[in-house]
Amino acid sequence: MDWLERIATLRQWARNGARAPHKPLLLLYALARFQKDADGGLRYTAVEHDLQNLLTEYGPPNRTTPAYPFHHLVSDGVWEVRTDRGTGSPGTARRELRETGATGRLAPELRAALRREPDLLGRIARLLLDLHFPPSLHGELCEAVGLELEPAEVERLVPARRQRDPRMRELVLTAYEYQCAFCGYDGRIGAVPVGLEAAHVRWWAFGGPDDIDNGLCLCSLHHKLFDKGVLGVDGDHRILVSQRFVGRSPAAREHVIALAGRPLTGPQPGVRPVAAAHRDWHTRQVFHGEPRPAAAA
Repeated sequence: MDWLERIATLRQWARNGARAPHKPLLLLYALARFQKDADGGLRYTAVEHDLQNLLTEYGPPNRTTPAYPFHHLVSDGVWEVRTDRGTGSPGTARRELRETGATGRLAPELRAALRREPDLLGRIARLLLDLHFPPSLHGELCEAVGLELEPAEVERLVPARRQRDPRMRELVLTAYEYQCAFCGYDGRIGAVPVGLEAAHVRWWAFGGPDDIDNGLCLCSLHHKLFDKGVLGVDGDHRILVSQRFVGRSPAAREHVIALAGRPLTGPQPGVRPVAAAHRDWHTRQVFHGEPRPAAAA
């Protein structure tokens, strides 16, 4: 059985590029638990809080519940659920999962394959990360679920997957004249820029092209905050700051809160700005909550 292909083709709700990382997050969490206890199960009542936190932190802005992937992942053949009544999930109602003692774990065949092939767990985890999350969040997400992975290149496992354009970084940084579009940071060591990155507005994993009008030159801090939904861009190419962001220090106020309503720095004349379709996708699928009012001048 090709477990990598099965993982790459998980059944997910999808419409107009909507994010639905519920099953990938549950699988990453389950793989981390398997690393620590290959025979253990995940009782819903014991892991519900952890899974809800993961969905809140790394899922789409809309409300969601960990009961959804806990039940529906069974249909993909990689997960099983047992209750006090026997084999099978009682449904997606939290109350039913709690009251029946629902316990989930990786399917027996997958557990056996993970034992036979020591590197399979890491390959599955990296595939999940690559397909569903931007690179800026991979390390942080592994820490959040407790996964321990060896540094390695993501293997190209599915022939139909697109290849990234290695020129995008240089094209985007040049378009923004090697300055962070949010704060203007332009640090270099000699002639080499440091701490500047090409951020995809619409994530590459969700059909975002390697085009200049889907990119922003951002410093490392603002790239991470942009991918976490703290920051965004509105229709007038001004910076959005989520009301959910809390920072009381002078640094947080200066480097994040004060950005609200500020116009983007760049791109240079003659270069296409961020396309409305990509900007709108980010606002719907990544940006969290309502934007703060523009900071006072």
